[in-house]
Amino acid sequence: MIAPWLRALGAEVLALGDDAEALAVAAALAGEFRAGAAARDAERALPRAEVDRLSASGLLAVSVPRAYGGAEVSARTLAEIFRLLAAADPSLAQIPQSHFVYVNVLLRQGTEEQRKFFLGEVLAGRRFGNAQSEKGTAHVQDIRTRLLPGADGAYLLTGEKHYATGALFADWIPVLARVGAGERTARGAARGAAQDGPLHVAYVRSDAPGVSVVDDWDGMGQRTTASGTVRLAEVAVAADRVVPHHLTFEGPQLHGAVAQLLHAAIDAGIAAGALEEAAAFVRTRSRPWFEAVGEGYGTAAEDPLLVQRFGELALGVRASAALLAAAADAVDAARAELTDETAAEASIAVAAAKAHAAGTAVDTGSALFEVAGTRAAQDGLNLHRFWRDARTHTLHDPVRWKVQHIGRYVLTGARPPRHGLL
Repeated sequence: MIAPWLRALGAEVLALGDDAEALAVAAALAGEFRAGAAARDAERALPRAEVDRLSASGLLAVSVPRAYGGAEVSARTLAEIFRLLAAADPSLAQIPQSHFVYVNVLLRQGTEEQRKFFLGEVLAGRRFGNAQSEKGTAHVQDIRTRLLPGADGAYLLTGEKHYATGALFADWIPVLARVGAGERTARGAARGAAQDGPLHVAYVRSDAPGVSVVDDWDGMGQRTTASGTVRLAEVAVAADRVVPHHLTFEGPQLHGAVAQLLHAAIDAGIAAGALEEAAAFVRTRSRPWFEAVGEGYGTAAEDPLLVQRFGELALGVRASAALLAAAADAVDAARAELTDETAAEASIAVAAAKAHAAGTAVDTGSALFEVAGTRAAQDGLNLHRFWRDARTHTLHDPVRWKVQHIGRYVLTGARPPRHGLL
């Protein structure tokens, strides 16, 4: 049933009813998006029409709870949606990752009125981007962007953000900021970071006065994510558009686990897409090695050494998919009964999936050329996009720290820290 406040929005977006429907739509869209992915990447043609198709399909609203008119799909379904999209076009799959993260922020810390308003926006096809990371700071969680409280209860938002994936395509840009003027406490100065105020998320219109989104992303991979710069010059933000994000981490939470689950799904999808492309190339375009012909094998696909290598690559891709599904199940289990222990288990399971999928994506993207041969290296084929996308995306946060947390959990039972990257 659709709530009365939602009917008033008059949204013309497909309303997906359940997990099976969401997966069917995702598979169909992935098929559409795959056809033009290589050309979009080569020409850096931003996928505006494709992102609009995502919105109209209803997929961007699948995590909205049923109480607010959404499908409330499982974490396993959401991860599979991202895996399917990433196998077709990794850049396109990355664009809405923050959208779902900031829906979760509202579900966790938003007021009832904030949820009704913003979830209604999502169900109507509106998109969230992100403005999180900053350059030139001491570390990734050193946030210098500021929300300055005004006398009327509103705020002025000032700062500059980078790697703002999705912002160029967004209706709303969630901005990670600290409340306060930016003076450093003694402890904060010693750590090289400004720590004067708690973290909040300000949801600002992408066309609000003082907001500028600059398409200056020039990464070697994920070329069409438009992960550029967001500049905020004294942007007026109403109090009811600000959410106290710091409270998310004061108890057991799944914020980081869900965010990282989607990253793991993208890596797993890249690996699957690279393997599929390699197999198609070998079946249809590769010549057999002359020594294999001498042994009686007439095609490249019959070469037993290639068969062996494809089997090895398939093992990695299947293992990444299995770890992803197990991690998603752990997130779903923790949602059903959220405790310190279930949250820790979910974070560790997701860390394992992310660590494995990151390596598999890079390795499979590289091995594509090993199995497909010299012809595959032609620049016009753009088969190197899988490796470039994998290598770029897996730089998001270091796997080595995930492995550390897994090891500590196994050896001593130490729960992983509460932050948005685990």
